[in-house]
Amino acid sequence: MRQISLSLVWIPVAAYLLGSIPFGLLVTKLFGAGDVRAAGSGNVGATNVTRVAGPFAGILTLLLDAAKGSVAVWLAAHFSGELSGWMVLAGLAALIGHCFPVWLRFHGGKGVATAAGMFLMLSPLALLGSVLLFIVVVVISRYVSLGSIAAAAAMPLLIYLFWAPHHAPPLIVTFGAFAAAILVVYKHDANIQRLVEGREPRFSFGKSKDGK
Repeated sequence: MRQISLSLVWIPVAAYLLGSIPFGLLVTKLFGAGDVRAAGSGNVGATNVTRVAGPFAGILTLLLDAAKGSVAVWLAAHFSGELSGWMVLAGLAALIGHCFPVWLRFHGGKGVATAAGMFLMLSPLALLGSVLLFIVVVVISRYVSLGSIAAAAAMPLLIYLFWAPHHAPPLIVTFGAFAAAILVVYKHDANIQRLVEGREPRFSFGKSKDGK
């Protein structure tokens, strides 16, 4: 068992490199909108891509960033025999790669879409619950950041409730859910500060060159 485990060490490394791919930057340039880091909030995530390059580019970025988390967990499941420990580790590695990508000097996105892709593979019902919560919060407040924070903060509880009928998740899954939630909330620290100060911009579709 130990030999098998050691042979799978490449999984989190590959997952981190996969998570590090800056799809937001690549998509924005593909759509002729330049460097997304130089406009809007400066973030490479889907929300800022939407502001800078339009809704279609934002949706494409969202799907690609989510795919990073899903593919990382799928690869871990395939090569480890669906061991939850490796699956969670791969998902977290992809999330860390997205938030701190080596290709962008460790200045990446906020991890919402990649975390969603991770939990899509681990617990689709928990993800569905977090997406519904995200939609409700954004519709009411029009703050994408607030919806993202609420969805991330709720994920550990949702994982516990929806992991399997009458079964709590393994400790490694619970730990992974808390770790992912903490990282996503941490990456929103500037948004939290602006929300407290009343300076956080409300989201609207369409291009914007001066959105913060």
